[in-house]
Amino acid sequence: MKLPEITSLKALLAKPFAKQVNKKMKKWISKPFETQEKVFQNLISVGVATKFGKDHDFISINSHEDFIKRVPIRDYEALKPYVELIIAGAKDILWKGKPIYFAKTSGTTSGAKYIPITDVSIKAQVEASRNAILLYVNETGNTSFVNGKMIFLQGSPILEEKNGIKLGRLSGISAHYVPKYLQKNRLPSWETNCIEDWETKVDAIIDETLHEDMTIIAGIPSWVQMYFEKINQRTGKPIGEVFKNFNLFIYGGVNYEPYRTKFEKLIGKKVDSIELYPASEGFFAFQDKQNEKGMLLLLNSGIFYEFVKADDFFNENPKRITIKDVELGINYVMIISTNAGLWAYNVGDTIEFTSLNPFRIIVTGRIKHFISAFGEHVIGKEVEQAMQEATKKFNVNMTEFTVAPQLNPIHGLPYHEWFIEFEKSPENITEIEAFIDVSMQNQNSYYFDLIKGKVLQPLKINIVEKDGFNKYMSKIGKLGGQNKIPRLANDRKIADILTKSIKAN
Repeated sequence: MKLPEITSLKALLAKPFAKQVNKKMKKWISKPFETQEKVFQNLISVGVATKFGKDHDFISINSHEDFIKRVPIRDYEALKPYVELIIAGAKDILWKGKPIYFAKTSGTTSGAKYIPITDVSIKAQVEASRNAILLYVNETGNTSFVNGKMIFLQGSPILEEKNGIKLGRLSGISAHYVPKYLQKNRLPSWETNCIEDWETKVDAIIDETLHEDMTIIAGIPSWVQMYFEKINQRTGKPIGEVFKNFNLFIYGGVNYEPYRTKFEKLIGKKVDSIELYPASEGFFAFQDKQNEKGMLLLLNSGIFYEFVKADDFFNENPKRITIKDVELGINYVMIISTNAGLWAYNVGDTIEFTSLNPFRIIVTGRIKHFISAFGEHVIGKEVEQAMQEATKKFNVNMTEFTVAPQLNPIHGLPYHEWFIEFEKSPENITEIEAFIDVSMQNQNSYYFDLIKGKVLQPLKINIVEKDGFNKYMSKIGKLGGQNKIPRLANDRKIADILTKSIKAN
């Protein structure tokens, strides 16, 4: 009889703890500019003693203007020489001492990236994921999930080592920081989590979870979708029937909206959800309200934020601003300086503010993931919205999609080519094409002008076979993990492989 008492006590304690955390967060939320200034000064004061700080005259930095003059915006390629010194065993390079981890991520031009994580930055990551759930508890009063089982679909927790610094995927590193009070509730097992092959891993996770009382399911939507579909295939039941007490879905990494319709069908009932915005470089934001658009930007987590208008980013000296000067509805590139030693670092994401009191954001895409083959500068947010509208209008379920320019068609003008994997191929594909094209024209004036000016012809859809995107990701060795299909690209690397696959079938 003791176990139920313990679990109910856990639920009971969650509410006052959530209230306490909410009160603490309100303090910095009410003083956003002072909070960011304090973070900035703290970062600079530590950075002064590092090699990077000495190379960039940190001792003379007293203001954001001073910082701009001395520290240019960098991406990983530009920061790599400093990272290599750390990998070689040097200390006090980007931050005091040595990082305790490297988050290993798949790079583009440079191969693997090694993003430093320090003891203070990992604490901030862990605290942010905890606070996201506690603010949900404080808002909704829902604590029923704490008595059930929780699953976090993530990469392998097995870590390698380089000169005394452990390295692995961020999700694998995070697995080492699950609080003790959640350990008993958490699935899958350590052994299953260590399976590298993603499809094998998902099957093993299902074996472990199918007969459990799952209340929280968390992960990148595309991974969770595979998990749900396989359960559906095994049982013939929607997820809400298999896991009757499942009532909270936590996700991050990609925009959930294009998946929403499909998920609601797979689950068979409405469940609450919390959106997170974690990355190897830091935990930037999380959804703090169920009925407010956007995620709360975390201004008190050892990260100083700068923003550059996406339209100006590739100019010679783009203007860098702080939260004091941001505006609603503008597409910004987010630049960060962190307590892991990243300085004026371009994460590669573009965001938009949905609220300035408090500061809430949505992720709109990647600065490198856009289509501007003809000057249209189409971004991820636009294609995702068009797809979302189409799935709702025509009642179709999309599994995955990506978009690329077709510069040299066999017939007619160039066009945007959409590769879409549907749950069931729709019969009215020409109607869907026309609808999505109008949506794109309404959202993007440049695209509208190119269509009307007969520079482009309306978009075309290529239907990808079932599991076609998973097969593609498996082929390039990126199935599972933290890997995601780019929503759009300015080249045809992915498009050409998918085209060959379609023709072969």
